[in-house]
Amino acid sequence: MDWASIAGVVIALIGIAIGQTMEGGKLSSLVQPAAFAIVVVGTFGAVLLQSKLRTFVRGMKMLRLVFAPPPDTRAALARDISAWNLAARRDGLLSLERHMLAAKDKFNSKGLRLIVDGINPDKLRQLLDTEITAYETEQRLAVRVWESAAGYAPTIGILGAVLGLIHVMENLTDPTKLGAGIAVAFVSTIYGVGLANLFFYPIANKLKAIVNQNVHQQEIAAAVFYDIATGDHSRVIEERIATLLREH
Repeated sequence: MDWASIAGVVIALIGIAIGQTMEGGKLSSLVQPAAFAIVVVGTFGAVLLQSKLRTFVRGMKMLRLVFAPPPDTRAALARDISAWNLAARRDGLLSLERHMLAAKDKFNSKGLRLIVDGINPDKLRQLLDTEITAYETEQRLAVRVWESAAGYAPTIGILGAVLGLIHVMENLTDPTKLGAGIAVAFVSTIYGVGLANLFFYPIANKLKAIVNQNVHQQEIAAAVFYDIATGDHSRVIEERIATLLREH
């Protein structure tokens, strides 16, 4: 569990609540189901319109990574790289087949399979780079769901404000209905701007950091597979391990 993400959400909500209370307002005045429906449903409807359904669903599923990020596998990958290099130098490239069968990561399994199959090192690197590009493109499109939501939300909030004012104008002769329309108008703007800057943008940025980390590991692994296939010096692979373990 990423407690920093949870703390960020809690602090943001507490800050809004404290500010509203200090201004003499009531927290209940910020609870407007109509405004929430306009902003949230409208925002994700717009995002779905611009995205493929598969990409939209993938973006929604990635939300859990913000609060329960994948484990840091850099140390495990570093150990695997050392084992691959040692096996290749001591027993030959074909000995990597058992490591290929034991690999849990599909990318690493593919890289090892290409080595065992005797694919030309340059062609091997090209295939792996293509795999990395496809993965990165797919993941970034999913992350863009949240970036797009952050871009649309404030505008949809303004739309909600206009709708609220229209309701006010329609009921100028009935003062009892004016308060509800004005509340929707102002709270819609708050929801749009607040969701965009307190939630959607931070979610997108954290997901981009996770994608960058995964892509970085794949790039290191691809370089190592090329080094092993070409029989490069062990020192080169050690330097790649050091780069892998460096903090980001």
